[in-house]
Amino acid sequence: MQVGNGNFAFGADVTGLQTFQPFAIMSSWGWKNDSLPQGKTMEDLDDYHGVSWYNHDLLVEYDFGGDELIEQWLTSNPNRVNIGRVGLAFRSVEGEVLNMTESYLTDIHQELDLWTGTITSEFSFEGVPVTVTTTCAQDRDTVGISIESALLSDGQLGVFVDYPWNDGSAYFSAPFVGNWDLPANHTTSLSTNVNRHIAEINHTLVAASFITYFDGDAFTISRDSPDAHRYTILPSDSSSTFRMAITYGPGIATPTDKTSYEATVTSSQKAWDTFWSQSGFVDVYTESSDLRADELQRRIILSRYLMRVNEAGDTPPQESGLVNNGWYGKFHMEMYFWHSAHWALWNNWELLNRSTDTYAKFLPSSIYRSQEQQHWPSGARWPKMTDPSGRSSPGEINNLLIWQQPHPLVFAQYEYRASPTMVTLRKWEDVVRETANWMADFAWYNESTGVYDLGPPMYVVSEDTSPNVTVNPAFELAYWRLGLGYAEGWMEKLGEEVPTNWTVVKGDLAPLPVNNGTYKVYETIENDFWTDAMYTNDHPALVGLYGWLPQTEGLNLTIAKATAEMVREDWNITNCWGWDFSMLAMSSARSGDGEEAIEWLLNSIFTFDDVGMPGGGSRVPTPYFPGSGGLLYAIAMMAGGWDGSEGDAPGFPKDGWVVRHENLSK
Repeated sequence: MQVGNGNFAFGADVTGLQTFQPFAIMSSWGWKNDSLPQGKTMEDLDDYHGVSWYNHDLLVEYDFGGDELIEQWLTSNPNRVNIGRVGLAFRSVEGEVLNMTESYLTDIHQELDLWTGTITSEFSFEGVPVTVTTTCAQDRDTVGISIESALLSDGQLGVFVDYPWNDGSAYFSAPFVGNWDLPANHTTSLSTNVNRHIAEINHTLVAASFITYFDGDAFTISRDSPDAHRYTILPSDSSSTFRMAITYGPGIATPTDKTSYEATVTSSQKAWDTFWSQSGFVDVYTESSDLRADELQRRIILSRYLMRVNEAGDTPPQESGLVNNGWYGKFHMEMYFWHSAHWALWNNWELLNRSTDTYAKFLPSSIYRSQEQQHWPSGARWPKMTDPSGRSSPGEINNLLIWQQPHPLVFAQYEYRASPTMVTLRKWEDVVRETANWMADFAWYNESTGVYDLGPPMYVVSEDTSPNVTVNPAFELAYWRLGLGYAEGWMEKLGEEVPTNWTVVKGDLAPLPVNNGTYKVYETIENDFWTDAMYTNDHPALVGLYGWLPQTEGLNLTIAKATAEMVREDWNITNCWGWDFSMLAMSSARSGDGEEAIEWLLNSIFTFDDVGMPGGGSRVPTPYFPGSGGLLYAIAMMAGGWDGSEGDAPGFPKDGWVVRHENLSK
């Protein structure tokens, strides 16, 4: 289980802390750089250049094909840090430290109160009951802990904190993050003010420092060993209750937003009450007779909670949120849609707006990438795999994927629907303009066909085609048209002239490639690709043509529906994962088959564990939160409808389902 606020999250084992399992304490701000590779200097990083490939008549420099040591360092740095561990410290009657395991506990019971964001953990040790309450402030990065037990007054129970080494040696760090066996690689230091019941621990890893601030009932704190980074906190009073607030932050200065246990509880209660009461809600369970409604409701509610805990931060989320690390903890801008677009449909703009300004922050570096590094005439090219600096991680796929490019135009469109003001138009103006400028420049005019082509080189959504022969992929063409149309409308609302090349490119983009009555992944792919496992084994973006996307200009609905049917028949669905099932469900819903949409959302491969964590299938470790974001996006669409839909809950079947909803947007 977890408590958290979107920027900061605390994972708990059966004790409500991290006593037996070192679940992570992670944040949107906790990053570090490793030491440079041996023999390399900062000048080597600054002088790095990758390979240059021709994009038709333009020679483009990419971030791959250069010095391998430098590229690996740039890919794995900065890496996201597990900033610590908090657990219960058990002692014998004589005061000796006990080496405990979970098997020593009895009468274990644990509950998560979703309405207040509070975990209550109950168990007994040697017949003595213990109750631990865990909560997280919503306005600062503080975990509040309350312990009640006679073991406290007997001196047999306290709290320990510990700090791991973190680095970029592992592509995935799951289920746990950090190395607890390399104490010599990092340092911690303690300062205290016992009279004021406070203490600080500074943790330094290479050049990155993090502070932990303790405030609570009277306590003593001491380091267990000079060779370790574990500290033990013991109550000073003989009370059977001990409460503490632990605040984390970057740097070495005392956090300015530290708080008390009582304030932490109040903050959590108020924020969660607001979240559940004032944003979107969907009830598929209360009045439905279909026996599957219970499981679907469970997935909806727990996904809403976990996304609020893990994926409502100041930067786009990584794939595993704040649970563990994938891709070194970095985030992927093409996945930002699946992580976060649901906030718009559920009317959680105060959460979504925390991170959408990432586009404005990344605009200067994305303009530089486009115009200075890659020599495009204009525009901003958004990165794929990145971090809070906005730097693009090296790699072919990281540099040649393009479907992240229209995303900001969609986010801007959603915000204007929610707040149709000149303030909104001006807020997004530069991002919209530079996004569309690059999209228009990337399209190449093919004199032999008289249309504008996309690619090569490029990777499609499924990342499984050869980039140097991939041209005019169906999904990307449709998304390009949609995005450029949104950009045109934006300039018109501003009362400004629409750049001519936007209109020309949108109007003369290559048609979606078709063969034998179905759309093709890309124009030059073999016509019998449906029977080639190489091309039917990953994200089935062809169903996104009409489902995820609305009907775009030039899309033939008959062909789109036939294509979706072929995907259902011939695609290797057993290899699908995460948001694939939401995309499949939305395709079925738009096509009028609500029963099939439900089947996709409850597919046996699309799993959510007992606490609601979305499974990564055979592809990546759990959790894979684009699955949760996709589920919530699809549910909001199926319940609240889409542009042009008719009736209430148009995406659900009528037989056995009664769907009640409020405060959803299209």
